[in-house]
Amino acid sequence: MISHYRVALLVSEEGFSASCPGLPGCWSQGVTEAEALENIRDAIREYLGAVGDSLKESNMREVEVSV
Repeated sequence: MISHYRVALLVSEEGFSASCPGLPGCWSQGVTEAEALENIRDAIREYLGAVGDSLKESNMREVEVSV
């Protein structure tokens, strides 16, 4: 399944900083823009994996919501 997330990319003195505003605390960086984007992809995967692991024991179901 492919998901799409908005990423904020900022130029810094060290290179590039990347964050995912939809996932609080999910950020990364890189020397180049390409490296920062690859690193934020990895950070998003890890973030979602950690959230999924923490919810395994809860009573949860998936629903579709239209906005």
